[in-house]
Amino acid sequence: MFKIILVCAAFVACNACVAQSVEPNIERQGTLNVYLAYTRTNPRTPEIFNSTLESIAETSLNSTRNTTIIVHGHEGTAYTSINPTVKDALLTNEDVNVIVVDWSQYSLQSYSNAVSAVPSVGTSLADLIEQLVQANVATLDTVHLVGYDLGAHVAGYAGRALNGGIARITGLDPAGNQWGSNSQRLNRADAKYVEVIHTDTGGMFPNGIGTPMGHADFYPNGGDSQPGCFLNRPCCHNRAWEYFAASLAYTHLQGNQCTSLSQMAFNRCRGFLYPMGTNSLVKLG
Repeated sequence: MFKIILVCAAFVACNACVAQSVEPNIERQGTLNVYLAYTRTNPRTPEIFNSTLESIAETSLNSTRNTTIIVHGHEGTAYTSINPTVKDALLTNEDVNVIVVDWSQYSLQSYSNAVSAVPSVGTSLADLIEQLVQANVATLDTVHLVGYDLGAHVAGYAGRALNGGIARITGLDPAGNQWGSNSQRLNRADAKYVEVIHTDTGGMFPNGIGTPMGHADFYPNGGDSQPGCFLNRPCCHNRAWEYFAASLAYTHLQGNQCTSLSQMAFNRCRGFLYPMGTNSLVKLG
């Protein structure tokens, strides 16, 4: 049976354990971000825009809808699987503004180059959100950032630049390489509600991070060895956005609350049931 484990726990990192800090590059890599807008009136053909008020005004985005922003990871583009899959699931189940962030100018480079671009890409995304607010397209209380892999840390930087004021960030198996003990990774202070779905945290070369990072951290199938992914590590990593997309249509994806990671590891979580994923902006009472 498909099982999801939930851990709700504060995680305090020892400052002395921080291996390295990723500082913003002098160059403004984020100025090369490209933004694609979708709504139910244009679900297939994107409106490509930038962070100027004039450009935003030419889109069909408006303040009558909540706004969900999708950020891909390393080796991704606006058109790789996570974006059309999650975008279509969102628009099918809710009348919402969907914005896809394309930062492929750097994400398609080496992993180290992509990591170095994350701070600037996230800060530029925060600039866009501020312009959306100024254009009366959104408020911070109606914005949900969904980031996969390195995109989860991009979302973290964006939320941090906005003083943690946005409604929600969902981190989909946040990248672990160079971020496992990095103080600048996505964390629970980056938004009013931060949810993380961990799907590739075990084995010799996991792509994700196993420690709790948000207000709620989900570990489907223990956070590793996802069904159908035998000897296919990227498959386990990708399951995070696949589960998130599924949660937009199916409400039965729930996990039991745990009090510790060891309780989760031994499948002894017996706390209350809690919904994983969805596009709800407020999930904690």
